[in-house]
Amino acid sequence: MPVESKVATARRSLFTRAELRDRGVPEAELRKDGDRAAWTRIQPGVYVARDTWVSARPVDRHRLAVLAAVDRARGAEGVVSHLSAAVLHGLPLYRFREQRVQMVVPRSAHPPSGSYVRRHTSALSEDDVVDVDGIRCTSIERTVFDVSRTETREMALSCVDGALRRAAVERRRFRADVQDDWRQRLQERVARARGQRGVRDASWVVEFADGRAELPGESVSRLQLYRLGFRDLDLQVAVAGPRGSDYFVDIGLRQVRTFWEFDGEVKYRDVAMRQGRSIEDVMLEEKRREDWIRGVTQWRLCRGGFADIATPETLAARLSAFGVHPPP
Repeated sequence: MPVESKVATARRSLFTRAELRDRGVPEAELRKDGDRAAWTRIQPGVYVARDTWVSARPVDRHRLAVLAAVDRARGAEGVVSHLSAAVLHGLPLYRFREQRVQMVVPRSAHPPSGSYVRRHTSALSEDDVVDVDGIRCTSIERTVFDVSRTETREMALSCVDGALRRAAVERRRFRADVQDDWRQRLQERVARARGQRGVRDASWVVEFADGRAELPGESVSRLQLYRLGFRDLDLQVAVAGPRGSDYFVDIGLRQVRTFWEFDGEVKYRDVAMRQGRSIEDVMLEEKRREDWIRGVTQWRLCRGGFADIATPETLAARLSAFGVHPPP
């Protein structure tokens, strides 16, 4: 059976006030708030079950908010854009926080932003607009361009790396030519927007982006390492394993003969990622892999999580604990 999209799943979770009244939910129940409420109002007249809302991650909550905003604006001009479009496309976003839904409207429209929707005025070409599960939103290329010029470099890089990975990597096979073509198209878009807000930031992010980064933690690790002065950064470095297959290490720092691995907790805590193995088995396998890589390459291997890459300084402190220091 085909897997239901996240947008379709979210859409089934939303109810209008009229729909809930038809289901027998009393008006007094819809007016409750806090822990006493069974329903959470996410936009005027649009509700989701409180249990669903409380258990949802920020990005999933935002997807619900986007659907509610689009439904309320039915018939009005506007295209879901920026981080809201990135959420619809399923692009990775580092430290995403709840915020207003973002939309692009024609320059001639000039509708005001509100408590729930932030509207940007801009021109969109036909190629800039796509349909995602029945919702008009900006294309991936236009979305990452907007995100890269309006968000922090941490957020932008995780998003652009994720988009580039979709284009240039398939089953661990990296296509450098595809990445180069994709980057050139984005830089041409940046050049056409010269003079607009954030274009210099967008140019830097597009040039630094790399589809070989598999997770936002790897993207931000690379950014902080660059800020610390490391320049010779290899991604997804292959090390010949003991049984004819390769081990892949997130980032290689040739200047100091050191590997850096982003070590998120999800690989240990997520049952699906463990594929039936116990946490102990996963950790033992990681230790054997790490010992082999060190022994074969004679390089250091340093690990760290989100707390270690929060700033360049926290990453420098983590590396220093392993005797690794930025180049002079």
